[in-house]
Amino acid sequence: MKLLRNVFYFILILLVAFLLYVGISLGYSTLTDFQPEEEIRLTPYNAIKKKMISDSSFSFITWNLGYAGLGAKSDFFFKSDRLLFSGDAMVRSPEALVEEYLTLQSSFFEEYSADFYLLQEVDLDSKRSYHKNQYTRILDNFPGYESTFAVNYDVKRVPIPILEPHNVMGKVYSGLATFSRFPNQSATRFQLPGEYEWSTRIFQLDRCIALHRYPLETGKELVVMNVHNSAFDKGGFIKKQQVEYFKNLALEEYEKGNYVIAGGDWNQCPPDFPYDTFAPELAEGYIQYNIKDDLFPQDWQWVYDPTVPTNRKTDFIYEKGASFITLIDFYLISPNVEVKEVKGIDLDFAASDHQPVYMEVRLK
Repeated sequence: MKLLRNVFYFILILLVAFLLYVGISLGYSTLTDFQPEEEIRLTPYNAIKKKMISDSSFSFITWNLGYAGLGAKSDFFFKSDRLLFSGDAMVRSPEALVEEYLTLQSSFFEEYSADFYLLQEVDLDSKRSYHKNQYTRILDNFPGYESTFAVNYDVKRVPIPILEPHNVMGKVYSGLATFSRFPNQSATRFQLPGEYEWSTRIFQLDRCIALHRYPLETGKELVVMNVHNSAFDKGGFIKKQQVEYFKNLALEEYEKGNYVIAGGDWNQCPPDFPYDTFAPELAEGYIQYNIKDDLFPQDWQWVYDPTVPTNRKTDFIYEKGASFITLIDFYLISPNVEVKEVKGIDLDFAASDHQPVYMEVRLK
């Protein structure tokens, strides 16, 4: 009888301790929750002397860098059934792999040049990437480029897996980095709408658009947007709100007579692009929504390379022919912009769970 009572008290103490831990985690995260204003002015780094741009042709590269933690040798624990334990999956990649992915990304930037780089998931100070400032590391690849950084993930402590307090994701400070050979007239972070319920929201990304204005000699502006929409969104309801907000912003700029170019990780496939194009036999259990084909007028153009996948799922370490792959990274251009070339760059997902997409355009 005494033994049973002691076991009961022991279990009760564990339960109280667990509830206290969860309560403190939720309370702390609520008090420190990042709540950005809808519009925030971005300060350029390595600002270039202001001048009008005479060029009419431009090149772009968009790439989600996966915080240098999701290359081909890594998987990621986060799934609905792994909130308590990580199991045999990685909460973070070993530091040696993070360094390897950073080196591979740097080698890519040395090999592939562009006028604009639209980068997502760039860490400044996160436990998952060993608090390496990836933004300043990337700056070394772009002497003479102006850049901005828009925070979209600022959480003091992400407490999952819940039953592994010694192994939680921890602090995350990350965002969108935009690099350009040209000086921007202004740059603004626009907060995207759509929220998860409270207990999830305080640990999720605060999705945004980084909008940059480049003055042209014609008196118009080249408006470049770096985009990263929500990922974990069952039913796609938050994505719909975000693309509607984006649409209104883009159409407003075009109606002013400006040229509009947006690129990034949309976490959706382009309109009418089958999400299982590259691996129909592996599609079971996966779904990737499409952007609606009537979201924009027909003279706007979604630009992508249909022959190269841009995203692989991270349930397990990348294995060609076994990992599910799809296409969710691409561009949108306004009717006054002409595509000269677009190509996905197949790196076999060596440096990230996403692949870069190159585009050249000409302003009409």
